[in-house]
Parts: sequence; structure tokens; C-alpha cells
Amino acid sequence: MVQILYRVYFWLFVVPMFLVLTILTAVTTIVGCLLGGERIFAYYPGKIWSCLTCWLALCPVKVQGREHIDRKRSYVFVSNHQGAFDIFLIYGFLGVPIKWVMKAGIGKIPFVGAACRAAGFIFVDNSTAKSAARSVREAERSLKKGASIVVFPEGSRTKTGRMGRFKKGAYQMAVDQGLPVVPITLNGPFDVLPIGSLNVHPRKMEMIIHEPIPTEGMDTSHQGLQEIAEKTREIIAGGLWEKYR
Repeated sequence: MVQILYRVYFWLFVVPMFLVLTILTAVTTIVGCLLGGERIFAYYPGKIWSCLTCWLALCPVKVQGREHIDRKRSYVFVSNHQGAFDIFLIYGFLGVPIKWVMKAGIGKIPFVGAACRAAGFIFVDNSTAKSAARSVREAERSLKKGASIVVFPEGSRTKTGRMGRFKKGAYQMAVDQGLPVVPITLNGPFDVLPIGSLNVHPRKMEMIIHEPIPTEGMDTSHQGLQEIAEKTREIIAGGLWEKYR
């Protein structure tokens, strides 16, 4: 009975509200950034949108480790990718302005794609080696301007709740710019909305922000980057709930 009531609430109230909020957020972001307010409008409208989405979906959020972040520094945040609600969890509750490194397909979503471009987010095109390299250069330009970026090293959402292999692109950017890598563990988004499902479930979510890993002087070879990728993967795995390990 509770599940039925939630489905009615979700489809008749949450979905229409989410669509309205998404359009308002996108328009606010686009206009604000075009008027020169990227520093504010590339972050705060999306943060508010994300928080409201979690609250509307009745998904309580717990955050640990914000004390590890210095708001005056730039970081490369790397996180496991459990589901669509990862975006809302990180964007809404990380607590620092960020730029997203995201799949090129998101740029085709009406309103959302235009807002992401206006906000200076980076679309990753892996169709060719040249396109992928261009995506990395765009991300590094954002880092040089003092931004922090968020990357999902798995590249796509998990189908089982467990982590996949980490790719090295995020670590190459961090080492090239001499920026710390901050591992983030996400728990719960897989239970809220797993890949391939349209049914949202009201479940608790948790984000654990681990201590930054310095990259100055780190080995930039293939093996060196693979080692830091594995190190961050182990740290993230250590914070996962037992059922996701």
C-alpha cells in the first residue's frame, strides 16, 4: 500500500514539479551565465535543483567528510557511479562549486544541454582519439581557471551496484595540473533509481568525501596513472555499504 501511494505521489506530483524545476533551473543558468555571472549561475541554480529533487523524492541524504575540502582550492573529484541520482547527490550536497565532465549525449537533452554548455561543463566524446583528447584539454582549461571538476572514472552507471574498472583520464588531468584527487563514495543511488528503471524508490543516500590525495611529482606513465586509479578505487570501495562490495 505504501508503495502504491508513493507511485501516485511521484508521478502526479514529483514528476511535474521536477520538469518545471528543470526548465526554470536551465533558463536561470543560461541567462545568468550569458550575462557574465558564470561563477554564481553555473553552480547555485543546479545545487538548489538537486537538493529539491532529493527532498521531493523523499530521499534523505547523509554527508561525511566535508571538512576534507578547502573551498579555496581546486580538486579533481572522482566517484563511483551508482545511478542517475548520483548527480543530485553530488551537485546538491558536496558544498563546493564544480564543473561536470559528462557524456556528450547529455548535451542533446532540451534545455539541460544548453544550460550545461552555458555553465562551461565538459562533454566527453570518445568516438575518436582526437575527440577524447580535445575533451581532456577542455577540462584542463577549466582547472587552470580555478574550477574543480567531477568525474566518474567508470564511465557509465553500474548495472549491479558494484563498481567497475576505473579509467585513467581523470588522473591524467589531475597530474598534469598538479591538483589533489578527492575520492567520493556514494551509497544508495542504485537503490533509488538503478540503470534501466523508471521507478524511483524513496531510499536513504550517503556521500563520503575522503581525504585528498596529492599528485605533485607523481609518476605520469601508464603504470603510474593506473596505480593512482586503483588506489582511489580501493578507498571508494572501503566506504561502500556491504551489499555493494
